[in-house]
Amino acid sequence: MSFTQGGNGNDAHSGRTVTSIPLTDANPIGSASFGTLVRDAAEQMSTLVRAEVELAKAEVTGEIKKGLQGSVYFILALTVLLFSTFFFFFFLGELLDVWLARWAAFLIVFLLMVVATAALAFLGYRRVKKLRAPEKTIDSLKQARSVLPSGFGAGAHDEHPALEKRVS
Repeated sequence: MSFTQGGNGNDAHSGRTVTSIPLTDANPIGSASFGTLVRDAAEQMSTLVRAEVELAKAEVTGEIKKGLQGSVYFILALTVLLFSTFFFFFFLGELLDVWLARWAAFLIVFLLMVVATAALAFLGYRRVKKLRAPEKTIDSLKQARSVLPSGFGAGAHDEHPALEKRVS
């Protein structure tokens, strides 16, 4: 049994089958022990989480592929614009050549380009300097770890100390 958006059993973009979770158990509740029921519930919860993650991954992967294909045109447009600036700076040098010596005109254009580069690099540095850790996500993960049963992350930092360092 499987489910997808298209209903054909396969992810339309990757050809993977996303399995579904059975809604009824093969063992009736009256004949199963409490331990068996807990184990089955944990297995079904694990299967549910895996299926949800797989479905989300399939949907996001398809959308990312569409976005990347569309962004190729933007990249090409920016490439053409980048090469066009070369001709603009020659035009500017030739224009200044009307009033100044040729070497002075191109020196002015060069200095303008250096100043623009320095200003953009400074602005980029200030933006990168402002980057912070994703505090809301870290807090959310800490809260989720304290709420979930030990098999789903509450005791994971005890078994794997590196996880605590990464989250903190």
